[in-house]
Amino acid sequence: MIKFDNITVRIKRGDLTKERVDAICNPANSLMLMGGGAAGAIKRAGGKGIEEEALKHAPVSIGKAVATAAGRLRARWVIHAPTMAKPAMRTSSESVYLATKAALECAEKMGAKNFAIPGMETGIGGVSFDAAAGAMVKALRDFGPISRSLKEIVLCDLSEEMVGAWARELTK
Repeated sequence: MIKFDNITVRIKRGDLTKERVDAICNPANSLMLMGGGAAGAIKRAGGKGIEEEALKHAPVSIGKAVATAAGRLRARWVIHAPTMAKPAMRTSSESVYLATKAALECAEKMGAKNFAIPGMETGIGGVSFDAAAGAMVKALRDFGPISRSLKEIVLCDLSEEMVGAWARELTK
């Protein structure tokens, strides 16, 4: 557990869709199509209504984020933060940084007190675990001083490699 100003950051190996938090993050594409990876898991666990609501906001640019209801998930909201323009594209650590920052800002705007985020784009997006962790932790550090409502961030992923990359990055 690490603290950035008012925010406590926890790392957890686990299923994002089972987290009891105010909001979870969907590393989305700008078209808001929820096919595979974390997006597909969120849609399967929470219901098609999440994608249907997200599609009403499309397209959403990288660096922006939108909130939808969370369907059957334990969370109240899903924060959709695009890391790529179209589904199944390669992306960059810069896009991961922008998406993480936008997701944090959106969660704050919604009044979330706790927020769970998976590793961003380490699958089809092609970003290495270490590069994704570096970009995400930089966004957390940049956001910490301005946070008002967010008190806890849970970095939650099924991948042991992602969990290890976050742990290394947070100890720097």
